[in-house]
Amino acid sequence: MLAGYAKDVARQWVIQEGVKTPGFCGAFLHGSINWLPDDALFPAHSDVDVMLVLEGSDLPNKFGKFFYQDVLLEVSFLPKAEMESPEMVLSQYHLAGSFQAADLLLDPGAELARLQAAVSRAYAKRKWVYRRCLHARDKILSARLDETVPLHDQVNAWLFPAGITTHVLLVAGLRNPTVRRRYVETHKLLADYGHLPFYESLLDLLGCTQMERARVAHHLEALTDVFDQAKTVIKTPFFFSSDISEVGRPIAIDGSWEMIESGYHREAIFWIAATYSRCQKVFLYDAPTEVYEWASRGYRQLLLDLGITCFADLKQRREQTKALLPRVLEVAEAIMDANPQIED
Repeated sequence: MLAGYAKDVARQWVIQEGVKTPGFCGAFLHGSINWLPDDALFPAHSDVDVMLVLEGSDLPNKFGKFFYQDVLLEVSFLPKAEMESPEMVLSQYHLAGSFQAADLLLDPGAELARLQAAVSRAYAKRKWVYRRCLHARDKILSARLDETVPLHDQVNAWLFPAGITTHVLLVAGLRNPTVRRRYVETHKLLADYGHLPFYESLLDLLGCTQMERARVAHHLEALTDVFDQAKTVIKTPFFFSSDISEVGRPIAIDGSWEMIESGYHREAIFWIAATYSRCQKVFLYDAPTEVYEWASRGYRQLLLDLGITCFADLKQRREQTKALLPRVLEVAEAIMDANPQIED
């Protein structure tokens, strides 16, 4: 399908259903679809992110992923208080890049349009680009490891902050700080700006620089079995529940196979590890002990291949991430210096 068609379907859902959400103020497209022209093919292993802006801070649970007509939507909520001024939006790295060019799906009071116009004017100014890089860096620094929580929660508390290093660079390049494909897009960015040798340092934070394609495929095969079991037993309403489901399978599993087949097997490790950790959480809460232990065997094999055997390894990898941050910012500044779109 074309991106324009997917956008139209998202708009129809907002008009028919999203507007009924208590406190509804407006809605806009979020994420990767904003970086696609209407006549571009919409990726098969992706969804359409819809953001509903709501009054108040007591937000309902996110709708998650679901099909509307023949388009996979993922609907989330954003408190209006986080969009009170252009400066607030311009400072948020995960919001500014998407919002400055977003399709406004429904904007009853035209407030989003006025805000978007101001954000768009200042989006490429260097001071705001740099501030967003620092916002990403600060999210890394503020993350905490907790030895008392289950292993899968410890792993994600290390994994996601390590992955935000790619977002610092993507933000500097005025590119989409995507979630699942962050390493693929960062590889392209660094190649475009002549900093490709630095890329290996980012993968080294994950521990997958030397991992071969066959080994990654082995882990994804194991995860596929685990995922298919997890999606049948999940009952607890985790924030990621819709990801571990039949509708989420094309993204979590098929999308990872697509990366491997495209030569980005090392890049696939990030989402394989994240999804494996989420499945472990599902089994801990919603499955018999023997199922959890069955799934844990492949999970621990993956962690062993990544050099993670205990909490001390996670702490060491966390310190490695923090130690690399000054160099990440140096490369980010070099990209900003060479980026003709960035204004003084």
